[in-house]
Amino acid sequence: RHYGGYEYPQQGGFVPPDMMQQQQPYTGQIYQPTQSYTPASAQSFYGSNFEDEPPLLEELGINFDHIWQKTLTVLHPLKVADGSIMNETDLAGPMVFCLAFGATLLLAGKIQFGYVYGISAIGCLGMFCLLNLMSVTGVSFGCVASVLGYCLLPMILLSSFAIVFSLQGMMGIILTAGIIGWCSFSASKIFISALAMEGQQLLVAYPCALLYGVFALISVF
Repeated sequence: RHYGGYEYPQQGGFVPPDMMQQQQPYTGQIYQPTQSYTPASAQSFYGSNFEDEPPLLEELGINFDHIWQKTLTVLHPLKVADGSIMNETDLAGPMVFCLAFGATLLLAGKIQFGYVYGISAIGCLGMFCLLNLMSVTGVSFGCVASVLGYCLLPMILLSSFAIVFSLQGMMGIILTAGIIGWCSFSASKIFISALAMEGQQLLVAYPCALLYGVFALISVF
């Protein structure tokens, strides 16, 4: 109906003509987004990024080559340590060695997992404070934990001997002293090469020997 130039709907209500929406023909493409890229371009874009990405283990900080080189450095005390490799916060190897040390103690009838991790945490904290006071460049807590964990490997041999033989005799004391010297010498060698602390190996080896001596006491008694 039209009254005075205005259009009124049949069921009541005033609607101006400029607010009336014109009906558009149905084209059959409601809510269908337009394709703004081609699959070939997307595949080339993502494919190039995937090729440039590093491996997953490397992103997680697990490098088996570096783990093997650090293990050989610990097993061979006279081998020169590579400071660039040793100055890394690699905790994959130390965690495995701590678990192996606790497992060998368990086979010997000693459930000492809490002591192993507790002494490790306190020892790493003490060495972290000591090395930051002694060195010029400083060291991170992860690097200290990594080196001390890798040098725990000879202690696993000692706890493995304790499964079969008793270490409370004279031969056990000699073997224990040799293992403590092996661990402390390897740890101090790595620390002085990574932190450029030439001439201070004995000063670093003494607190390391105290730490590994506690682990040796757990293995013997």
